[in-house]
Order: sequence, then structure tokens, then C-alpha cells
Amino acid sequence: MKTDQNNMNILKTPRLADLALPVKVLITAVIVTLSLAMVGALGQIIVHDIIPTFEEAESMAGPAPAASPGPDSPDTHKGIHMTGDHGDLFAKAAAPAQPQAKPPLHKTEQFVWLLKWTHIHIFSMNMIFFFMGAITCMLSLSARVRTLLVALPFMGVLADIAAVWLKTYVSPLFFWLHAPAGSLFGGIFAFVALRALWELWSQQE
Repeated sequence: MKTDQNNMNILKTPRLADLALPVKVLITAVIVTLSLAMVGALGQIIVHDIIPTFEEAESMAGPAPAASPGPDSPDTHKGIHMTGDHGDLFAKAAAPAQPQAKPPLHKTEQFVWLLKWTHIHIFSMNMIFFFMGAITCMLSLSARVRTLLVALPFMGVLADIAAVWLKTYVSPLFFWLHAPAGSLFGGIFAFVALRALWELWSQQE
């Protein structure tokens, strides 16, 4: 029984407030830089995706849209022909101007781009929440709360990526899955970042 208790003590993670000063500075730098990256990503989504989408929705009652853009058009982004000025997550594939032989799904430009986008975002977002998860493990919260804060962002990332595929190949309505998914991992990131900074520099013995 005593051995089991000793093993439990060894497995306990240190508290952020108890860390040495160099470790506190390292964790603070990681949180700050990742926060700047998240804010930049949010700004890109707002400027490149959300604003153009709602502007296009307002112009739907106006004159008929011009012909679909060609491969060299400025409205063509990352190999996907888009209608209007939609951004990556809001784009709809434009119908071809003339009937063409349909290539296999795995050879279409849209599928190849989605595959590249998916693996890049899985790597980058999972690395962000790997670091934030390690920090979460040292928060002064219950084990159950810390477990949820570690697991839920990964679920949000997977749901966000799934929304892109579902929106493209099943129904545009799956676009709205981005809202809860992004709010999940974004909200938890903000909470963990603020809580960790408070525990690092405000809590005293």
C-alpha cells in the first residue's frame, strides 16, 4: 500500500507556481508566441473568409454574377475554382464552363488541396495543443478538469477539419460546424493561457 502511494506521488505533475524561474520564462514565451499565432489565424479567418462571405450574401440580390473564374483568375485559390470572393473554408466549387471528362476523385484538384490542407493543419494544430496540454497538466485544477482541458481541444480540431470535408462533399450546411469546433479549441486555449500565466506569476507560496 505504501509503495502504491509512493508511485502516485512520483507521477504527480509539478505546479506551475513551483517551477524554477527559467522554466517559467520558457512557458510564458511559448504561451505568448502561440497566442500571437492564434490571433493571427483568427484575423485571417475574419478578413479572408467571414467578411467576404457575408458581403457576397448581401450582393446576391444585385446583378447576376460574372462567369466562373478560370484557372488563372485572382478568384482561384490554391487550385480550387471558387464562386465570388469566398475564402478557403467558405468556398464552393464552381461548375466548369464546358462539360469535361470527370477525373477520379483522388486526382481532382479539390481533393488534393483538401488532403494537403488537412495534414498541415493536423500537424500544426496538434503541436499547439500538445504544448498547451503539457502546460494544462501543471495547472492547479482537479484531475478531471485538466483531463477535459487536454482532450477537448483535439476533438475540436478534428471536428473543424471534418467540417471542411463534409461541407465540400456532403452539404454546405456543414460549414456551421466550424463555429462550435473553433469555439471549443479557441476558448480552451484562451482559458489555459490566461490561467497558466496567472499561476506562473501571481500565485505565491
